[in-house]
Amino acid sequence: MSDAPHPLLVDRTPFPDGIDARLRAQLTFLVEIDRLKTILRQSPLVAAERRENDAEHSWHLAMMVTLLAEYADEPIHVGRTVQLVLLHDLVEIHAGDTPLYDAEAGVDQAERESAAADELFGLLPKDQARWMRELWDEFEERRTPEARFAKAMDRLQPLLLNWMAHGGTWRTPGVTADDVRARKAVIGDASSALWAAGRRLIDEGERRGWSRSGSGGEQG
Repeated sequence: MSDAPHPLLVDRTPFPDGIDARLRAQLTFLVEIDRLKTILRQSPLVAAERRENDAEHSWHLAMMVTLLAEYADEPIHVGRTVQLVLLHDLVEIHAGDTPLYDAEAGVDQAERESAAADELFGLLPKDQARWMRELWDEFEERRTPEARFAKAMDRLQPLLLNWMAHGGTWRTPGVTADDVRARKAVIGDASSALWAAGRRLIDEGERRGWSRSGSGGEQG
């Protein structure tokens, strides 16, 4: 990732003079995150023959938090958890999406995404930049019940899409059903009930031949 800042979308049609500086910074950020709609993920959509983008993913996670919060093993603040899932992938505007099962791409993921967070959140007024960076760090570190549940939704959502696609990214070359279980097990850190359901989908997908066989089978 280059050290040079990325050109801003707002520079294509600059705001007129007379807009308050704080509001101008906030609007600049809101225009810039329109880029999230262009970042494609690996997961296939259920309703259309194309891949999901990051903005669609984030919206889906927010809906999942709203509906599934009752399954959290620890009490969570739903509004804060929604904030976490809405902002967690914003850094991919500059860092790009890192496929879950691509170990090589994940080597420098933390470095790329941290640099992207510095650049992107730095567009905001200082107080909001600090607040948003703290939320992003909270998600990454999973140090609160809200962050753990947010991460669980981040792993459960593509699991649902892959189930509907009869495998989807589970069919990635070299990936087995046990690899899927290992990468999705973080769901259980936040919700034993949702992980039990997720395991059931993975196990049944393996039984149907939608993923390469692993040793986990019907154990969970």
